Amino acid sequence: MMSGERFFPDLETNRLRLRNVTDADIEFIFKLFSDEKVCEFLYDEELYTVKEDAIEFVQWNKNPEEKGSNRWILEAKDSHEKMGTCGFDAWDRTNHIAEIGYDLWHEYWGRGYMKEALVAAIESGFHNMDLNRINAYVALGNTRSTNLLERLGFKREGIYRDKHLFRGEYFDHYSYSLLKREWKEQK
Repeated sequence: MMSGERFFPDLETNRLRLRNVTDADIEFIFKLFSDEKVCEFLYDEELYTVKEDAIEFVQWNKNPEEKGSNRWILEAKDSHEKMGTCGFDAWDRTNHIAEIGYDLWHEYWGRGYMKEALVAAIESGFHNMDLNRINAYVALGNTRSTNLLERLGFKREGIYRDKHLFRGEYFDHYSYSLLKREWKEQK
């Protein structure tokens, strides 16, 4: 990485600002990940029950340039309202692959905000991280998320069986991917 070059810069869309998570986001992160509706299909972690859970999340996602993973806070440009998060994890720099994840406060579902945020994040991943492939994993029952990924051009590759052990039960997930050449072709 050249000096001044950033893998995870702040991003802007028509309605949103995507900025990396900070200590100022702890209350929002706690609200988001302690909500049963938001977390219905998030089988990789229990609902947050204490503020320390949110503090750990923020600490884990700080210094993204050093860690090679990030989480952007999605903020409405006009009101500065915090709406959700998205970001990259599991970055395989050798093979130019990373996994994208996202979540949105339920009052904003169905309004195109996450699609708008993911377009910016995907563009950034292919450009700033030099990714060739972006992976996404979605719980089988999460039709909102599968529909969104498919509208963005992600291809369903199959089922990742028993991906997460959650509350004593294993949960399958759809495995999706988007290749850089496919993204360019649909633009």
